[in-house]
Amino acid sequence: MKFSTAFLLLATTTTITGFTLPAATTHRHTTKLSVSQSSKTSNKDLAKDFDETSPEDVTPSSSGAQVGQAEVVLVGCGAPNRGMGWYHAVQMLEGRCPSASLDYIIEPWFLGPGSTGPGGPEFAEWADSSTSKYGTKFITSVADLPAPEQPRVALISGRTADNPRLFKECIDAKCSTVILEKPGAPTVAELQLMKDQAEEAGVGVLMGYNKNVCKYVRKTREFAETIPGSHVTFVSNNAYENTPESLGECFERNAEGMLKNMAIHELALLVSFYDVSVENIESVEADKEFSSMQTLPGPSGKEFTDFDKIKFTIKTKTGKEVSVAADRCGGTDSYATVTDTDGEEVFRYWMPDDEDKIAVEKLQAKYPTAMPYFFTQDPDYVTVKERVAKHTVTGEEAEGVATIGVAVETLRVAEYLTPLLMEQLK
Repeated sequence: MKFSTAFLLLATTTTITGFTLPAATTHRHTTKLSVSQSSKTSNKDLAKDFDETSPEDVTPSSSGAQVGQAEVVLVGCGAPNRGMGWYHAVQMLEGRCPSASLDYIIEPWFLGPGSTGPGGPEFAEWADSSTSKYGTKFITSVADLPAPEQPRVALISGRTADNPRLFKECIDAKCSTVILEKPGAPTVAELQLMKDQAEEAGVGVLMGYNKNVCKYVRKTREFAETIPGSHVTFVSNNAYENTPESLGECFERNAEGMLKNMAIHELALLVSFYDVSVENIESVEADKEFSSMQTLPGPSGKEFTDFDKIKFTIKTKTGKEVSVAADRCGGTDSYATVTDTDGEEVFRYWMPDDEDKIAVEKLQAKYPTAMPYFFTQDPDYVTVKERVAKHTVTGEEAEGVATIGVAVETLRVAEYLTPLLMEQLK
């Protein structure tokens, strides 16, 4: 498939409240095999492709995208240090994605009704600084954009519920390749409609599932292939406080549910690499000892039922078996394990690993009040944006980036699993 020279990146904004910024810690990597012995750094490390590019190495242009760069439009930035869109902006403004030039930021809330509310003054200060230093233009509507001068990228950082509308607006704005952030849309039907709209408009669609390009995922898969009959478990953690107030706020803000939100990245891995589809699932079994489901009131007073932690194993009709564990209150790190045929763990790789923790500590020092998960996934955010930006300009394949076909099936799997797992935990 040939893609033309613009794309759209949708990034769902997630704000975690009640977290404790983690201190630097040293994690074990394995019980039997040392990661330092098995996985030396190489130029092929997916998440390290652009590690040598830092703000100190790059002098960002203040005159907009140059030849060889994509012109990026960020739609929905969010508050400094809180919004995922803001962190995407920081990475591009600092020159860490060489093929991307962030030329426009569209922020209707903080440039409008929210300008005098919480976060408003801080946003205004950051916007003034960004305009002065980088020439970035801040506007309130996609409709106010001028015609692109270079291949254009729209990176939309909004709520999942708003994605279908924002997606259609950006198609109408002549973007021709789309990256959707997790899960893409609230329902399978809406995401399938978006896929159909893109195909009708001749728009290629890619996904922002950053764990598909993570080093720890690749290292784990590579090692598992060397152990006949091995079993892989992907573990995802968030850093919410384990209180009814914190989890209730989480349940309401992420009302689509854990499997469509926090654990959707892991489901995308299963769809991408383990032949998991609704039709190919033979069985799913919840780990009742690990898992927990609660009904809690959110800030509005309305009650929401969701998993605060869940672990399950899927067996496919084609003979594959893989597990996923997700814990809202488990911390900030993700990891994966490999067990042998006796069920004994023989490999474990963390995100971030010891090498990446050095970069995490530097980012924590630079942005001490920012969300901690920004830093643990920092290189993977860079990788996805740079690969798609480069694809936009050159047509080069965005290696490892998931397609909307993977996204549709991932969302189908999430909708299929949720009631089955809830029933098992009653």
